[in-house]
Amino acid sequence: MSNTKIKISEERFDAIVVGTGISGGWAAKELCENGLKTLVLERGRMVKHIEDYPTAHLDPWDLPNGDQPTQETIERMPKQHRTGFVTRESRKHFFVDDLKHPYNEDRRFDWIRGYHVGGRSLTWGRQSYRLSDIDFEANKKDGIAVDWPVRYKDIEPWYDKVEEFIGVSGENLGLKQLPDQKLLKPMNLNCVEEHLKNKISESFDDDRLLTIGRTAHITEGTKPGLGRSTCQYRNRCMRGCPFGAYFSSNSSTLPTAEATGNMTLRPNSVVHEVIYDDATKKATGVKVIDAETKEIIVYQAKIIFLCASAIASAAILLQSKSERFPNGLGNDSGELGHNIMDHHFKVGASARAEGFEDKYVKGRRANGVYIPRFRNLGGKTNTKDFIRGYGYQGGATRSGISELVAELKYGPELKEAILKPGEWRIGLTAFGETLPDHSNRMYLDYDKLDEWGLPTVTFDADFGENELAMRKDMREQAVKMLEAAGFKDVEGYDNIEGRAMGLGIHEMGTARMGRDPKTSVLNEFNQIHSCTNVYVTDGSFMTSAGCQNPSLTYMAFTARAANHAAEQLKNNNV
Repeated sequence: MSNTKIKISEERFDAIVVGTGISGGWAAKELCENGLKTLVLERGRMVKHIEDYPTAHLDPWDLPNGDQPTQETIERMPKQHRTGFVTRESRKHFFVDDLKHPYNEDRRFDWIRGYHVGGRSLTWGRQSYRLSDIDFEANKKDGIAVDWPVRYKDIEPWYDKVEEFIGVSGENLGLKQLPDQKLLKPMNLNCVEEHLKNKISESFDDDRLLTIGRTAHITEGTKPGLGRSTCQYRNRCMRGCPFGAYFSSNSSTLPTAEATGNMTLRPNSVVHEVIYDDATKKATGVKVIDAETKEIIVYQAKIIFLCASAIASAAILLQSKSERFPNGLGNDSGELGHNIMDHHFKVGASARAEGFEDKYVKGRRANGVYIPRFRNLGGKTNTKDFIRGYGYQGGATRSGISELVAELKYGPELKEAILKPGEWRIGLTAFGETLPDHSNRMYLDYDKLDEWGLPTVTFDADFGENELAMRKDMREQAVKMLEAAGFKDVEGYDNIEGRAMGLGIHEMGTARMGRDPKTSVLNEFNQIHSCTNVYVTDGSFMTSAGCQNPSLTYMAFTARAANHAAEQLKNNNV
């Protein structure tokens, strides 16, 4: 690349946003609505709402291989295939080719990515829960890592703003560990889930309870964007929702930003460096490789927002070297790329439910149940075996129909088997908090370059003793709850063997927030301590993980940071 001619774009922008996923879409929307001329850069291809969802209306028999991964797909996407679900023929086009986009592992890390406009906002699980002060105060209380520089009251109005815009359905419970939210009407529990809910309330005295998941699906009315309407209960969400019922950048934030006339969107733009000016002590722009032509272009702006994902944003900062920052932009603390966290899961229990054979379900609800954290909240909920806690997701389904038909059945037996539903089954899967640990890191390998001549990422991270101790309780309590409900053939499981960080697809922590520039990368407004016109608002900023799905928190912090940036620019402070 050193011999490649660099083009300096003549266009000048107020802001540049790197990434178009959950965080990038929100940054674009808020900056554009504040009147800033904003360039939005995406390393992958263009995906247009509705017209670029090619499998949205296909049935299993319309898909190659019965919607199971082909051998060719597995060979080209071996690491993406570790999930067990993203490489299906109906959705593989929204995830990367591992051969084209390689990475390295000192310790196994399952890095699941989607390089296209919208990123993983098109394929996320949509579970949307707030962090509480129990989470924001945890590091300080436990003497772990560093303290968050914010508390719940600082973020609460931004949670409100985000929820009212995206549409989150669910039920408020008045819990200190799970703050109430701005919610649309909840989806319904089915009969087996209602039974479990009642039995949990009757059988346990530690305030544990079951509710429907809080999910970013519109269940009533409409929300801003491209014709967003209510959920159709198709449960084909990872293919792209043509109804815009679930929140994505493509159906919501990006069209809202575009409507202002202030957004310029450029796909196929691989950002690999933030340019720093030693004289002004500010960033002046970014260096981009055109993914198709390999042309190098410099775009300039007054404010930079990195929203490329926790790993990608850290990689960009590590490559952004200068005389002032020889180890990467903003890396005075040495924490850049460290403290990787991901929720650990694949542990819980399942069972068979009898006595509900006369009942069935209507539609295919794109949501499950949720059991909020009930461990280490004080009093009888405390345990000496581990710190922090976990929640459960899961649900009950009635299996069946034709897939349970034995091969030798035919004629009347076949007809009867096809029409007769199978048995009810129920499962609970726990999601546990992972502690920040400096030794869990990613770094760049300059000896192994990618197609664009850039260093590849190497992972060196794994779960620790606290997570392993927690998993025993996660399994045990799932079994106890299903047994208390009277379900049959209750089986606990823990699939920690053979898996590692990454499969939760909640990677975070590589450029953590903190109060002290000596121990953190970002301040309380997501600005790099030592270069305040650069904001990082994807999962990188997370100082601790909580046990809740984190995307809602990314959006709230992004909205807050973007409005802060607009105010700073207005007052000539950046």
